[in-house]
Amino acid sequence: MAKLLEVKNLKTYFLTDDGLVRAVDGVSYDLEEGETLGLVGESGCGKSVSALSILRLIPYPPGKIVDGQVIFEGRDLLKIKEEEMRNIRGNHIAMIFQEPMTSLNPLLTVGRQVSEPLEIHQNMKKKAALQQAVKLLESVKIPEAELRAQAYPHHFSGGMRQRAMISMGMGCNPSLIIADEPTTALDVTVQAQLLELLKGLTKEHGMSLIIITHNLGVVARYANRVNVMYAGRIVEMGSSIDIYENPQHPYTIGLMASVPRMDQDVKQKLIPIEGQPPDLANLPEGCPFHPRCKYAVEKCLHETPVLEPVDKNHKKACWVDIKSGK
Repeated sequence: MAKLLEVKNLKTYFLTDDGLVRAVDGVSYDLEEGETLGLVGESGCGKSVSALSILRLIPYPPGKIVDGQVIFEGRDLLKIKEEEMRNIRGNHIAMIFQEPMTSLNPLLTVGRQVSEPLEIHQNMKKKAALQQAVKLLESVKIPEAELRAQAYPHHFSGGMRQRAMISMGMGCNPSLIIADEPTTALDVTVQAQLLELLKGLTKEHGMSLIIITHNLGVVARYANRVNVMYAGRIVEMGSSIDIYENPQHPYTIGLMASVPRMDQDVKQKLIPIEGQPPDLANLPEGCPFHPRCKYAVEKCLHETPVLEPVDKNHKKACWVDIKSGK
């Protein structure tokens, strides 16, 4: 498969009253056409900021992309003009945001909001765009779509609003969809329905998908590959099988131990990761995870590890060989 997206040494910093926050600090990865990539980590690890950086949606000030490349379909998105970037947003790369109620305009009907990108990017007339919006709402399994298109966001349930956001993202048939915590605050049944819908639609249309989540169960089921983030960096990357069957970074191992599994004894206690995520404006020297890591050695306190191969497609940023204890 051809590479659709290459992120190289991406750095996004925020200048705050507390100091310089390195929200994304040297992130590199790629995404193939038709592939689903999971981006996993605790809140505040830089997942969403890295996605917003791809679309150049970082508010300045206080944020700024200070280094790196985002190569999408052969072009560096960080170097093109803003006018070109506006054409890419929604048209070639669509983003489904975490909370649809804050993304949807309460003063416009759902149909109008779904049809607007079609008018802007596809040069469709208003009437034709509204008709297409109804078809898009039908494609995401919204009942009575023609009637629902005339309703406002507050008339929809949380799951219905997220379906509307998915239809909006799919409207221009983009090459890449970025779903930022797409099932937050929804009940488990609705979560499963939406994820199956999203995965099915992207597969049907041959789109690539980046799922940003803290839910390991989501990436286990839907992602081909997984990037685990901590303190603005990727600390482990590999296929879903690599990450779930052979985790190599202490943070990944901690995440795995802190969530329930179907194959473990119901009486077995979950093991939380001790401590708190680090202050990105005041990171510790060495590996940022070492204050919470039971495997830490002297080297971890002074030197920051970089991603090194575990095997062909599996990498970790850790000085310790967990399996051998060295």
